[in-house]
Amino acid sequence: MRVSVITFPGSNCDHDAQEVFAQRGHSVKPVWHKDTDLGNPALVILPGGFSYGDYLRCGSIAKFSPIMAAVVRHAQAGGLLLGICNGFQILTEVGLLPGTLLMNRTLRFICQHQFIRVEKNDTPFTHGIALGTALDIPIAHKEGNYYIDAEGLKALQDEDGIVFRYCDRAGHVTPEANPNGSLDNIAGICNRQYNILGMMPHPERAASEAVVSQDGLQIIQALERYFGL
Repeated sequence: MRVSVITFPGSNCDHDAQEVFAQRGHSVKPVWHKDTDLGNPALVILPGGFSYGDYLRCGSIAKFSPIMAAVVRHAQAGGLLLGICNGFQILTEVGLLPGTLLMNRTLRFICQHQFIRVEKNDTPFTHGIALGTALDIPIAHKEGNYYIDAEGLKALQDEDGIVFRYCDRAGHVTPEANPNGSLDNIAGICNRQYNILGMMPHPERAASEAVVSQDGLQIIQALERYFGL
């Protein structure tokens, strides 16, 4: 699988994403935000971090980076695009995914292990993962509170656009299991074509033997199954 990982000023999870895919034998291309060529990837990753210092709103400046024109073209042509944490924020700012990410209800930065439940398993990013699986994948954000208006939320629900919801260890979606106040416990969503996924949790931080959880590997393995690798 050919993977291009974008680096913005302030990105801090780009190398994590590069390493996880490279260790599994995939071809990984680092792409600087001022570049204009993605390198013909199968998957583009907008990584976590604090692009441009998160001035104004998170992701609001990154959407103007030169590389984003190529990212939008890639996505509109059906190419796979994964936005993780700050990457999810960028996807909403550029309009590739609906809604927005607000300040956590606690108004504090949250860094912890968090369970998320797989709500849809026929996307490229969840291909073959059993519905209802609770994945232990860490979060690290201050603006992760997903919000969308009532009409938009209904559309997401009706169109099966909600891919992950925050849950407890047993897979129960409850208010207590919601770390940041996101509407409907939403942790990750896809577009209507299911080629774009935005998620606040960090699968790249749960994909090696050096860390407590390896559940993030299930998302990478799902992509490999989708491509028949």
